[in-house]
Parts: sequence; structure tokens; C-alpha cells
Amino acid sequence: MPKPSLPVRLVLLVAGTSLPLIIFAAGIVFHDYIKDRREATQRVLEIVRSVRFTLDAEMRRMTGGLQVLSVTDALRSGDFAHFSGMASGFLDQYGKDGVILVADRQGHILFPAFEPDSPMPTRRNNLAIVDKVFATGQAQYSNVFFGVVKRKWIMTVDVPVMRDGEVVYDISFSPPIEMFQSMVEKQRPNADWTVTLLDGEGVVFARIPNPDATVGKHASPTLLPELFKSSEATLNSMSLDGVPLITGFSRSPLTGWTIAAGVTESSLVAPLWRNLAIASAIGAVLLLTGLAFAVRMATTIARGEMLHDLLIEELNHRVKNTLAILQAIAMQTFRSATRSERDKFEGRLGALAEAHNLLSSEKWQGSELKDVLERVLQPYLINAPERVKMFGPHVPLSPRHAVVLSMIVHEIATNAAKYGALSNDLGTIGIDWEVIPGGTGEVLRLIWTESGGPPVTAPIHRGFGSRLIERSARDQLGGEATVDFLPRGVVYTITCALEQAG
Repeated sequence: MPKPSLPVRLVLLVAGTSLPLIIFAAGIVFHDYIKDRREATQRVLEIVRSVRFTLDAEMRRMTGGLQVLSVTDALRSGDFAHFSGMASGFLDQYGKDGVILVADRQGHILFPAFEPDSPMPTRRNNLAIVDKVFATGQAQYSNVFFGVVKRKWIMTVDVPVMRDGEVVYDISFSPPIEMFQSMVEKQRPNADWTVTLLDGEGVVFARIPNPDATVGKHASPTLLPELFKSSEATLNSMSLDGVPLITGFSRSPLTGWTIAAGVTESSLVAPLWRNLAIASAIGAVLLLTGLAFAVRMATTIARGEMLHDLLIEELNHRVKNTLAILQAIAMQTFRSATRSERDKFEGRLGALAEAHNLLSSEKWQGSELKDVLERVLQPYLINAPERVKMFGPHVPLSPRHAVVLSMIVHEIATNAAKYGALSNDLGTIGIDWEVIPGGTGEVLRLIWTESGGPPVTAPIHRGFGSRLIERSARDQLGGEATVDFLPRGVVYTITCALEQAG
């Protein structure tokens, strides 16, 4: 797989750093949105409970006032003329639109009394609630219906009038519907909320917003079935205006009426999209800034690498020229020397040139130990590669180590070719190395083992090659080189402290 270019790697680095931050910021925004939904759900429950408590308190006060009227002697005795003043005092608390009716068991309206030719009705049209009052002897709260007196949608509170332990009359009060409308308007938190009062059958009798178009209608199809499953719950619903809501409702145990409230989904989603847009915009600016910086940095680095490569090429050219001049001078100097001496010098010079070629191919960033060994031993590996076995881990070498080790291995291989395992057709070479801990860092230990060569005898005098090996390992590598002349073959052991390649 081809290695990505430097600009691509820098762009991937910037993207890999910025994108997770953008995703993390989006995650935080979404987490806040979920939290806001939970809080909104809790808030709708608090609102409906608050409205329910307010409504129940008002209905208890209203019922109590009617019960006070129901025990007056004037009403019990049917003296409606005297009762009229008491009723007027009660109505003054609720305004001119409130109506008090007194009816008998058949629903005939006894108070206020109407003339026979009066256009006003003489009988209650909500006989079901009258029957409940006479049957139970308890206060009753009606569903919303169209009143025969007011000629509009009304609700009534009906209280029994007792005499001698029996119900003789039903006193009914229909409060101004505006009273309920004012109540929900005061309890509405803001314009994003919908607050609705519903009767026992789920019919709207007060609502904000848009009360004129919704009073008298059933709750929306998404809410209506849920009203009869539990007395209190939260859900996602669609309002009568077609607006998605997070809705909560609570039914009053006193009246059987239900209070519903909902906050628009858009009031929660809009901040989500706004915050996501802000986070995305900031992230995009940061990402584009990072990409621009990456491209600029890549351009600068590319120019630096181009200059570096140019200098390396110039260095290679000069070193090669120097080696060529050195070889020419040596040929002139060693013209009268023996062939053996010239070969030794040219071999050492060739080893130096091979090390230089290897470093040049790596742009003088160092090289790997095995590559150095293969370069030096290439003449012996071409014809019989099976005679040289190498084993060891990957070891990167600095340029200095690569040059010095190539010279040392060349000297050892030259000796093996002249006197040792490589001087016949049967000998073999084993090169093993390992990296071991040292006092100040890692230490390379390389062992050259020969076998199958001519019988080994220790030399009487140390030659220049042996001194080169020993001094190079000690002075230039900070290590040591030892040789053991064993009967089966020569063993060289070279140790040196490693330094970072590059």
C-alpha cells in the first residue's frame, strides 16, 4: 500500500483531531436537548397540577357558596321573592354573566320565574345532572353543554336543597365561562404553551390559544383516548391547531374535569438546531483553519525536504568524487606495491563506498543492520548465498555506526575469504546479533562464527586488519571487538552502544 504524501498525512491529522471534537460538541448539545425534554416533561406536569389545584379551590369556594344558599329558609320554603336578594349577593362575586337557577325534580325552572308568554325556557335542558342531584343528594359538576338561558356553551355546579332529609330542589349556578378562560390565561407560562380545560367527556370549555375555534370540541385524537386510560400522564401529542406538543394532563377528583398543558416541540428543537449550527460553524472554522495551517506547513516542509534532498545529492556527488580521487591517488602511490596490498586497500575503499551508497539510498537517515551486512557480503552471497546465514532482530543504525560496522565486517569477511571458512567450497558463516540492555542505553552484540574452513591456528603477529577492527570498535563505536581462534573456526564478537538512527 503506497505511503500517503505529507500533505495528506497532515490533513488526516487535523481532521482526525478536529472531527472528534466537533462530534463531541454535537453530543453535548444533543445531551442538553434530551435533558431539556425531560425538564419540559416535568414542567408540564407541574403546570397541570398547579392549574388543577387552582381550579379545584375555586370550585370548592363556589360550591360552598351555593351550599350556603341551599340552607336558607327562604329557599327551603319556596319563598323565591326573599331568596332573590340572597342570590343577587352571590352573583355579585362572579359578574353579570353568572346565572342561578332553581328547578324541581322534573327540571321545571322555579327561579327565576318566567311569564307564560316569555321567550325564556321554563325547563332545564340538562336533565341528567338534575337527576343525579336528586338521586345522590350530592353536589354535581356538569360537562359542557349549550345553555337554554345564556344561549352559549356553559358549565354548571348543581347543589341539592334539602328539607326534612329529602331533596326538594336543585339549585344550579353557571359561572361565566370567561372565568375559566381567564384562569388558563394566567397560568400559561409563555406563548409556546397550550393550556386546556376539558370536561368529563374530553370536550374543551376553556383554552389558550385560539379559544373561540376550539371550545365545544373534543380533544385532539392523539390526546382524547389517553384521557380515559389514567388520571395523570405525559405524552407526545398533536394539538387541535396541528402543532406537535409535549403534553401532560391531570384529572380533578372533585369535578372529573381534566386539565391539559403542552409545550411546543419546536420550542425545544429550535435551540437544538441553533446550538448544533453554532457548534458546527465553530467546528468548521477550526477545521478549515487547521487544514489551511496543515497545507501551509506541508508546503514549508516540502520545500525543506527539497532543499535537504538537493544538499544530499550534492554531498553524494562530492563524496563520490573524493573517493574517485582517493582511488586514483592510491593507484599512483601503490604502483610499486604488490598486488595483494593494492587489493587490500581497494577492498577497504570499496567497503567504504558501499556503506556510502547504502546511506545515500536512505538519504543519510541511517540504515538497518541486515542491509549493511548484505551490502558488504554481496560478493559472497551472489554465488553461494546458502553459505552465509544471518539471524537477528531489526536494528536501525546511525550513519556513523553503518560506516564503521561496514568497514569492520569487510575486514572480517576478507580474512574469512583468504584464510577462513570462505577460502574453500565447504565453509559456512553464521552471523547472529541481539540487542541487550547496557549501562546508559541499548548495546548491540554481533557474533561472527565460522565453520567448515581450513584448520585454525592463531597468528603470531597481528596484522593491520586486526588492529583496524579493534580500534574501530573501541574508538568510533565505544565498544570492543574480540576474536577467538577455536579449532572449528574463528569467532568474532563485536559489541557497541547503539544510538538513534537519523
